[in-house]
Amino acid sequence: MSIATKLFKYYLAMITIFFIGRVALFALYFDRFADDNVNYWLSFLYGLKMDTIVASMLLVIPLIVLTFSPKFLAKISNAFLRLYFLIVLGFLIYMENATFPFFHQYDVRPNFKFVEYLEYPIEVFNMLLADFKLPLAIAFTMIAIFSWFFMKRTKESFITLLNTPLKRRILWFLPLGILLFIGIRSSFGHRAANISDAMYSTNRILNEVTKNSLYSVGYAIYANKKYSAKVRKLYGKMPTQDAIERVQKRLGIKGNEKLPFTRLEKTQFKTKKKRNLVIFLQESLGYQFITPEITPNLLKLKDKGLWFNDAYSNGTRSVRGIAGTTAGFLAVPGKGVVKRSKSQSDFFTFSSLLKPLGYHTMFLYGGEARFDNMRSWFLGNDFDEVVEEKDYKNPAFVATWGASDEDLAKKGNERFSKLYDSGKPFAAIMFSSSNHSPFDIPLGRIEPIKKGELCVENAIQYADYAIGKFFSDAKKLPYYKDTIFVVIADHNVRVYGDDIVPINMFHIPALILGDGVKPQEYNKLASQPDVLATAIDYLGKDLSYPILGNSIFSDKKQNINLLQFNENYALRVGDKVAVIVPNQPAQTYRYNKEHLEPIEHDKELEKDALAFVITLNHLYDKQLYK
Repeated sequence: MSIATKLFKYYLAMITIFFIGRVALFALYFDRFADDNVNYWLSFLYGLKMDTIVASMLLVIPLIVLTFSPKFLAKISNAFLRLYFLIVLGFLIYMENATFPFFHQYDVRPNFKFVEYLEYPIEVFNMLLADFKLPLAIAFTMIAIFSWFFMKRTKESFITLLNTPLKRRILWFLPLGILLFIGIRSSFGHRAANISDAMYSTNRILNEVTKNSLYSVGYAIYANKKYSAKVRKLYGKMPTQDAIERVQKRLGIKGNEKLPFTRLEKTQFKTKKKRNLVIFLQESLGYQFITPEITPNLLKLKDKGLWFNDAYSNGTRSVRGIAGTTAGFLAVPGKGVVKRSKSQSDFFTFSSLLKPLGYHTMFLYGGEARFDNMRSWFLGNDFDEVVEEKDYKNPAFVATWGASDEDLAKKGNERFSKLYDSGKPFAAIMFSSSNHSPFDIPLGRIEPIKKGELCVENAIQYADYAIGKFFSDAKKLPYYKDTIFVVIADHNVRVYGDDIVPINMFHIPALILGDGVKPQEYNKLASQPDVLATAIDYLGKDLSYPILGNSIFSDKKQNINLLQFNENYALRVGDKVAVIVPNQPAQTYRYNKEHLEPIEHDKELEKDALAFVITLNHLYDKQLYK
């Protein structure tokens, strides 16, 4: 028997355990997705990909031992491999058993909650004994039976292979190593497969069935990385309630008793219509590029809607912009909420706000939606549909990051028209990708500023061309008159500068268009959550939400921004800015001519900056943003 054959048998053993668990989940929860218009049999195909990732990872150590262990250590290596596979297969049996009570309790496969309370072993052990006696008994019985058979039948299972000449065994390492690498990556695209690959349908339960429990837990641990526990140590201490009250006062927001920022907001534009909402989120479109030469189409639109002269992004990454424009959330310390475990479901978005009113909600993107965990986040937070690269038939141009912005614009108008014609109101976010390094764009669409170059100026020119094409085509379609449109950037193309927080590089364009939107310019500070709240105001309904910003038409609107730059935070109120940096004293500055000038400490403003960090972390950690 060769090393390849031996490892393949154990691969099959792992896949079989996963398959049995998935079949049982599939049957148990079949009625939760049977009536949905989805191909639920694909759950097993995508599930095999997730299982292969895990199995390939677990076979790396056996491959190393089998190929590099010298003959004189054959007995020791044989014992190690038997023990290794006993533990691995036994643990997989346990995980598949544990999936069922966890799924029953939380309606998801095991995630971060599965390990979150292991720091309290006595309490956890007592809870398991009290509530899960039968599942535990079944699991340990199965593991005991498996262990007895395994140890009985594998006494010298690896001896023959380990006694093969070392030179012959080493030859197997490279080809099998490559094969395992392919299995771990499980994708020939730009990005390796991850948990988002299991989110192939619009039915959340089916997506959960498709996942792999061990991978789900591992990914959740990786995504969380315990950052929330470090916030007070890094930035400073403050009682949580004091922090919340400070933030409420600064934002002019007072929530309810359980959810500190969820409140009822009265619209200024009352209507019986169900207006649609379309947010066209622009990749890396900094305000410095808003010129007649680079963005002529956007500037033409500027005169026809509400233009924000002083809008700022939350942070410097796309996930921050997505959270700001779809959820109205500010930049939480650590990884953005789009990529973190506790916000993968039951986190507020405009979808959770509008779906109860009968809206169809969607995310449209030209690239692979697994990037930055977007597909998982959107589908996990109740979006009905994710459109990505694979959904474009014969695109006009495919760049490094996927189908071009003009393809995205065309796809958007097609989907919106179809929904409108069917009488279905909709809310959508379209995320552009052409303005991203290496800035490859199709020829013949623009007269480039820098001819023959792949550069940001040319890419933004093309992004502006796509914006213009989207709106010129949309105006010819019936849905246009009943839709509120937002064009806004996620962040600047490159945030840099000498200042501790380069505030000028957070400046982004923002525009709201639509029937009933009076052309005007808003010259006070605005955040991405402010823009979202204003767009929702234009929908004409009184709605409850926790958005961390206000409509510009509300008397609660404050002249305030919170900006995150790496691990630094800047709270700007007017032209005064408090900056907090991990493990350093806070400082106060005046923002003057695009630079920060140190001034005397404003202790209250500095405390408020800390309060934002603590409050945002608390809202995420305790899952209070809903």
